[in-house]
Amino acid sequence: MAADLFSSPAPVLSVSDLNRLAREVLERSFPLFWVAGEISNLTRAASGHWYFSLKDDKAQVRCVMFRNKNMVLDWQPKEGDHVEARALVTLYEARGDFQLTIEALQRAGLGALFEAFERLKAKLERAGLFDPARKRPLPAHPRQIGIVTSPDAAALRDVLTTLRRRMPAIPLVIYPTPVQGKGAAELIAQAIRTAGRRAECDVLIVCRGGGSLEDLWQFNEEVVARAIAASTIPVISGIGHETDVTIADFVADVRAPTPTAAAELVTPDRQAVQRQLAQAAARLARQLAFTLAERMQKLDTLSYRLIHPGEKIRRHREQTIGLQARLANAIKRKLETAQAKFTPWPPALRRLMAQQLSLRRTQLQRTAQNLEHLSPQQVLNRGYSLVRTASGDIVRSSAELHHQDTIQLTFAQGGADAMITHTTP
Repeated sequence: MAADLFSSPAPVLSVSDLNRLAREVLERSFPLFWVAGEISNLTRAASGHWYFSLKDDKAQVRCVMFRNKNMVLDWQPKEGDHVEARALVTLYEARGDFQLTIEALQRAGLGALFEAFERLKAKLERAGLFDPARKRPLPAHPRQIGIVTSPDAAALRDVLTTLRRRMPAIPLVIYPTPVQGKGAAELIAQAIRTAGRRAECDVLIVCRGGGSLEDLWQFNEEVVARAIAASTIPVISGIGHETDVTIADFVADVRAPTPTAAAELVTPDRQAVQRQLAQAAARLARQLAFTLAERMQKLDTLSYRLIHPGEKIRRHREQTIGLQARLANAIKRKLETAQAKFTPWPPALRRLMAQQLSLRRTQLQRTAQNLEHLSPQQVLNRGYSLVRTASGDIVRSSAELHHQDTIQLTFAQGGADAMITHTTP
């Protein structure tokens, strides 16, 4: 359309057409680019859009940064800030104002910092400092926790509050160091090396609160990264806000989004541990009760099988008497059978049989007497007694007894309890 208008003999443009054509020409001629300047006349409209000018010592240009672009910034620009803006050239047709539409905004000098960040990141990655294989797990139950930060930092208060809430019994060691300013990187690295040399903690928190890229730059220095990588103690980094990322985060064994999150990661939750202990105690009590019941049942079964020595003697005596009766009956039957069989035989044979019968009777009497003598009851009847310990064990030697031991005595008739006052080897 622009070509048609300019090719006509005497084009007459409206102001709207002129401004629209100028805007189209500007936007086609200038792609996205970076421009540096100082902010002035900053206005934040109710709509959320920002209007300001970028100037240097010789010129200025109007700028607009719409709400959907400025809301993603993690910092607030102010009058006099030197910034770098990524912009599109355009023209506001309603007033014919030449202006820049700002797509992104950063503090001046950040471009160089970002380049330095990327160079160091690539260097350390090639050196293997980011390798997941070298990352160490954090101890589940640390005995002592070390903290590398500034004693005046708000991050330290957040960490201490979280640790007291979750596990106040764990002792802490603070390795104080500046976390911002000239020379702070070397002091941070020195504090990390001190913690490793003293070896008094199981885990080390390296932390500081949020800030700009320049504020956090000490944790993007190679000396800090090397100190973390060389640490003999597992290191967790809790630097800045969740969106902040530093070289220290890549080198640390674990990266936490905030200092508070770092404190939560290095400590078990006291209430959770108490619940686990209560559950373990309940399981142990149930197991002990089950085991005790099982052992008592087994003891009852064994007690039924356990026979008292006196009962054993009584059973042996009854068994001996039964055997005597059976033997006597068997001999009697055999004699009666033999007598009936040989009754008609001559008197001499009958006398021989009588002699044999008398002999057998004598032998039977002797056997019965021997059996009677061997009976434990007869041993007791002769004045001996059965000595048992308080637990019912038979005592066979004085070496089994000690002074003031209680013993049980069993006589032919009844029994008695006694106490040892003296033993003779």
